[in-house]
Amino acid sequence: MSPGNCRTGPAGSPVVDAASLLTGLLVGALLATAVTLGVVALVARNRPADDGLEPVHESLDHLHRLLAGIERDRATAHGELREQMGTVGQTSAMLRQETAALVTALRTPHVRGRWGEVQLRRVVEVAGLLEHCDFVEQPSATNDAGAGVRPDLVVTLSDGRQVVVDAKVPFTGYIEAVQAEDVAVRAERIVAHARQLRAHVDILAARRYPTAFRPAAPFTVLFVPSDGFLTTALEAEPGLLEYGFARDVVLATPSTLLALLRTVAYSWRQERLARDADQVLEVGRRLHARLSTLSGHLTRLGSALSSTLTRYNETVGSYESSVLVAARRFDDLGVAESPVPTPPPVEATVRTLRPAELPLPGDLPRRTGPAAHDDGPPAAERDGTTG
Repeated sequence: MSPGNCRTGPAGSPVVDAASLLTGLLVGALLATAVTLGVVALVARNRPADDGLEPVHESLDHLHRLLAGIERDRATAHGELREQMGTVGQTSAMLRQETAALVTALRTPHVRGRWGEVQLRRVVEVAGLLEHCDFVEQPSATNDAGAGVRPDLVVTLSDGRQVVVDAKVPFTGYIEAVQAEDVAVRAERIVAHARQLRAHVDILAARRYPTAFRPAAPFTVLFVPSDGFLTTALEAEPGLLEYGFARDVVLATPSTLLALLRTVAYSWRQERLARDADQVLEVGRRLHARLSTLSGHLTRLGSALSSTLTRYNETVGSYESSVLVAARRFDDLGVAESPVPTPPPVEATVRTLRPAELPLPGDLPRRTGPAAHDDGPPAAERDGTTG
């Protein structure tokens, strides 16, 4: 086996070592057999023929045939191994070519941006979002400065608010850092990668995406297609996340974007509940004021009804004592065809509102002590018609 085949890759090294070991064992066995056959032949020439050595000759012949078969199998396996190693070498070469082509493509801005868009779309689809329903790709709008903007994705949450996401992240420095073999060059490229990411944060902050999509979150999500891109940048600049927060730009990776969207939706839901609670409080205050006004009207109406009943009864009494007596004389003289009807008095009281400390009709008084656990019927039932 040539040295080139041994250097084709780490995956082929254990196979080559095993084949070399097997070859060494077979060669050793063949040498031992040859030495044994030579010794036997020498002994046979020095001693007279003996029929007792015939089984030994047969065993040695069988061993020779067995070793010959093993050698043929070894040669076949060696040829197949050489062929497999050649295939692995070709595959490795093709892989290097494809990797180089991919790296070259990712250095191009539009290809890099398209790859980020594909990764972003896969993340939102895995989250169960539907296009044109839960998110829109590359919508066009105008910000408050009058400039046209076109983010990569706008996610619409349950309450109608929107979150703007941008996926065009520069990572040329990251690729160069991965390819660098020198430690110093790698550190320099990592610093350049962090600097590029920081500059892109400034670019997104200047575009003012949230002002172009209303109602929208007051920040822009910078989607980083790989966790390694952000982790490497944070190694060189640990304050990169805080730098983005200060400029209303949130850096998110595939593993954190879903959590970010759900957290934003939950916070807006809580804000809506708090706003609804404030509205309920305001409506309650208005209702209480109106109930107070209505209670005043009812009190005055009850007073008026009580006065009316009193005046009615006084009028009936005066009518009966002074007027009705003369009218009944006509009945006695037979002048009138029918007697004058006598209006009956109205004996009723106007019900007043109960004080707040008294229970309402039908409500059971609150009991304390051992009697509070008694499930028996109440001592008295009220029908709600008494005071």
